[in-house]
Amino acid sequence: MAGGYTLALPEEDRTLMARKKLMADMIGLLGGRAAEELVFDDITSGASNDLERVTRLARAMVTRLGMSDQLGPMVYGQKEELIFLGREIAEQRDYSESVAQEIDSEVRRLVAEAYNKARQLLIEYRDKLDAIAKRLLEVETISQEEFEAIFPPPYPKKSGTPMPTAA
Repeated sequence: MAGGYTLALPEEDRTLMARKKLMADMIGLLGGRAAEELVFDDITSGASNDLERVTRLARAMVTRLGMSDQLGPMVYGQKEELIFLGREIAEQRDYSESVAQEIDSEVRRLVAEAYNKARQLLIEYRDKLDAIAKRLLEVETISQEEFEAIFPPPYPKKSGTPMPTAA
């Protein structure tokens, strides 16, 4: 019953997630919402799950993964887990209200940065967006290969795993 759905299968097993890869994932998740705004000058509830995922990802980057320049390489909040059930039951806040506001501000900044980049890319490649939309109206579903035949990747693919740079 979804108006649209994108399934991205992992290309490799990952135990490490690079900050750039997480930001790219957020940009991709926000692409549908940005496309709605760009094409229809309006938005719908269709991206609600994408928004939840992006928000959760940005919050994890800030509070769990130490990927915020503003808040630094720290973990905020202690999780209580039911080890035998493999799930979290609560998070104990171990920081002040002012830090909570900084966390919220940084999460908003990361999401806004990803949304602006998604919008910028869609504007830059609007002809490809329209061609893919036209094809989807004809057949409803396309594979990665068909997608890339319409819109070849503008940059060579890189691994999502961080690699050392040459000195």
